[in-house]
Amino acid sequence: MSTRVRTPFKTRQLVLAGIAYLLAMLFLVPYAEMVVTAARPADELLEPTVLPSHWDWSNFTSLWSTGLGGNLRVSLMVATGSTLLVLLAALPAAYYTARRRFRGRTAFLLLVLITQMFQPTAMLVGIYKEFSAFGLTDSVFGLILVNAGFNLAFATWILNAYFASIPVELEEAAMVDGTSRLGALRHITMPLAWPGLVTALIFTFISAWNELVIALILTTTPEKQPLTVALDSFIGGYQIDWGHLFAASAIATIPVIVLFAAIERKVVSGLTAGSIK
Repeated sequence: MSTRVRTPFKTRQLVLAGIAYLLAMLFLVPYAEMVVTAARPADELLEPTVLPSHWDWSNFTSLWSTGLGGNLRVSLMVATGSTLLVLLAALPAAYYTARRRFRGRTAFLLLVLITQMFQPTAMLVGIYKEFSAFGLTDSVFGLILVNAGFNLAFATWILNAYFASIPVELEEAAMVDGTSRLGALRHITMPLAWPGLVTALIFTFISAWNELVIALILTTTPEKQPLTVALDSFIGGYQIDWGHLFAASAIATIPVIVLFAAIERKVVSGLTAGSIK
């Protein structure tokens, strides 16, 4: 009798697993094609074959002579700096608005939401004039500020929703035991809010990592341009350097993959970590 009950369950698991693997393969195919194209010899780029007749990795090795290493470092600095700045500003703002009912709270949250509606491309002229006036053009710090500004609203809303969903009684119980509010936030609320923190972190990092338009306008020196602008330089007016373009694109995905691999476990562990005393 137990076998009859378990068999449909196992069959369902196998079907769901098969569908999941199929979807994963569909998502991975463009990345695999990107790597294969980067390793194709130049005379085989237009051939309709799945794999090249022989592999040519010179696009990956010669890529660094174009100064891509410096552009990669700039992108890492901009994405990391923007993420840290956003979390530093969004954490106290989200926590305070989630725990305090003050006059103008709804208006403040609506104002934060409205700022998310503005697109960087709609404010290019104003951003350029303002950053030029403060001498922040063609600088990494300027890119950090503008990326942090455009991602702050989303991070605040996400963290506010997570903090509001956590029962305040957990913090009150910790404070009864002698813990300060800051200690309760650190040891109780923050572990429970890990999924929200990770969401805000990943969204901000990827958004700053992929940003192109503002970086293209604010930077002119090749050594101070992020990776997205460097990738655009491989696309010329009359020809496209497909080999270096796909090789650089493949390298550009590595930091994001490493970030996901490092943080993915904390999403699951953060769901229950703070509720156990």
